[in-house]
Parts: sequence; C-alpha cells; structure tokens
Amino acid sequence: MPKLDVIQEVKMRTELQSAIQQHRDLDTAIVSLEETGTGDQLQLRRLKKMKLELKDKIQRIENMLIPDIIA
Repeated sequence: MPKLDVIQEVKMRTELQSAIQQHRDLDTAIVSLEETGTGDQLQLRRLKKMKLELKDKIQRIENMLIPDIIA
C-alpha cells in the first residue's frame, strides 16, 4: 500500500475520529433504548447495524493508517 501524504492522513484521522464518536453515540442510544424499553425492535436492529458498519469503517481506516509490520 502506498504511503499516505500528510493531507490524506489528516483527512483520514479526522474521519476516524468522527466515526468513533458516531459509534459511541449509537452505543449510548442503543443502551438507552434497551434500558427504557421504549424502542421498537426494528429501530434497535437498524441502530445496531449502523454501529457494526461504523465499526468496520473504523477498522478499515485504522488499517490504512497503521502500516503492516513485517515480522
């Protein structure tokens, strides 16, 4: 994988931080809905799916930012 230039790296780190915050916010919303019992199951499934998609996105960005180390 080619090395990222500084601007690309800054953009990716910003996107990473945004995705992490969104993931935390979704987690809080899911826990809140589960605890209060006010959320319907479809809404909970959608939020959990979004959370998983964000987790995958976070992992992809982290993999691009952290170069593979050859042992």
